[in-house]
Amino acid sequence: MPFLLMLSGAAGCSSQSQNNTPRSAQTQTSTPSAATVKVQPQVAAAPVQVSEKFAARVREIGAAGRLDEMERSNFSDYKQHFIATYEATGYAPLWLQADGLSPQGEGVIRALEQCDRKGLDPKDYDSAKWPQRVEALKTSADAQKADFDAALTVATMRYISDLHIGRVNPKHFKFGIDAAIKKYDLPQFLNQQVIHAADIQEVLAEVEPAYNGYRRTEDVLVHYLELEKLGDGASVPAVTKGVGAGDAYVGVPALVARLRLLGDMPAGGAVQDYDSSVADAVKHFQVRHGLTPDGKLGAATVRELNVPIASRVRQLGFALERWRWMPPDFPHPPVVVNIPEFRLRAFEEGQKIALAMNVVVGRAAPTQTPVFTDNIRFIVLRPYWNVPMSIVRSSVIPGIQRSGTSYLTRQRMEVSGGGGDLIAGLRSGRYTVRQKPGPQNSLGLIKFMFPNSYNVYLHSTPATELFSQSRRDFSHGCIRLEKPAELAAFLLRNQDGGKWTTEAVQKAMDSGPDNRTINLQAPVPVLILYATAVVAEDGSVHFFDDIYGHDRRLNDVLKKGTPYPW
Repeated sequence: MPFLLMLSGAAGCSSQSQNNTPRSAQTQTSTPSAATVKVQPQVAAAPVQVSEKFAARVREIGAAGRLDEMERSNFSDYKQHFIATYEATGYAPLWLQADGLSPQGEGVIRALEQCDRKGLDPKDYDSAKWPQRVEALKTSADAQKADFDAALTVATMRYISDLHIGRVNPKHFKFGIDAAIKKYDLPQFLNQQVIHAADIQEVLAEVEPAYNGYRRTEDVLVHYLELEKLGDGASVPAVTKGVGAGDAYVGVPALVARLRLLGDMPAGGAVQDYDSSVADAVKHFQVRHGLTPDGKLGAATVRELNVPIASRVRQLGFALERWRWMPPDFPHPPVVVNIPEFRLRAFEEGQKIALAMNVVVGRAAPTQTPVFTDNIRFIVLRPYWNVPMSIVRSSVIPGIQRSGTSYLTRQRMEVSGGGGDLIAGLRSGRYTVRQKPGPQNSLGLIKFMFPNSYNVYLHSTPATELFSQSRRDFSHGCIRLEKPAELAAFLLRNQDGGKWTTEAVQKAMDSGPDNRTINLQAPVPVLILYATAVVAEDGSVHFFDDIYGHDRRLNDVLKKGTPYPW
């Protein structure tokens, strides 16, 4: 499901809260359920004698919450989990048997060595150090074996948690998404599911999101990691004016090489001219990168063509991180808006897209659309628009000062409240302003409500010309819909005897009655998300600009290494 295919707004539509609680202060208490992780058959291991030196060294490591031989030596965020895990086994080795490394340990190490294929940082799990450590086990004393066992336990805890809920709490970025509700009881999970598992790879696979879009993104990431090994090749030369089919362009060989590398143009012989085949390939590339698909080579297209493969690998990794923040399932298929893609998708059972449309989101500054999840509960036909104070001050008051109360008449606005001068009353908030229902209402003729602290919702708009733009961040925070009647008909398809067809909804929008509320029989989840890399159902990968800088902020946090903010 291409959900990630993640709002501070105004226009009636604003502010966010932050949670910087460290991971160490949050207890992972939710026991994994059968719906999340299958109970694994247990494999009896050859008994290993618990030596006092081994146990003492593990206790020392746990008390310190760090292990200097690890790349990320500070594991204070997992310290209590580490201690509880070993206490439950009497400080016996978790990964060592009488004859050496356990099969489960071998399987975990294989996973850690390939963590980059999951969009994770190999340094977080000591991915490059395990072969040397395993070899050293043959001649290690008990204290060194304790270091090995402890390091593998810490790396495994990090890996499982990072795959399941992500590395960074989304609330750190003021996102209204609660990933913490999915947390495992890690000591219980390791002792019951992992260290004696008959199929360790199956256990590790089960902790990841079960969404089709997540798996597709993983697959594309693996492909891009292979492309990264090949190198970016020669840069596509800049252009001073647009280049189209039939135009002369000295950079055709480099352009064709890049288009073939990225899969936008089939392999073949040398191409020297910017012919129709090159223009078609450029158009294909433009579609995948949120550009106007005209087949012409302009500055924006050249810029996207020259983005290093390593940057695309990073975008895909960020997309996987955000997938891991998502709930494990939904009571009903959701409606999903991906902000940088300017796109909405409504899903039906089986993770199938039932409806898709363009949207307009909040301006990159200062009225961004917030990232959060909620539930659509009701629809309002021909709504009033309660004008936010920010717009009253920025637009309504200047309009009245220029044209008097005729401004309110032209804008079909009503003022309520009393006492004193109109302008002073508006400035102080004693007066409020609302716009009457109708075709020129700023909310259009319908709005979809999921009451939230941001005062953000979905709505139609009279400014339909904006949907043809390739970049569509024009709103004050709320989300404007290209096909509002179709979305309403979809959400209402199973109630009122099926009377709410698209035509019926459109008629009610056009002719009234005004401000009519229709409650949904069951709330429908809505996800306002943020992903700059999306893998479609056909396997094609699409990249979008980081319009709000959320990728940059995530990268800044991850670059600092563990412990990550929870």
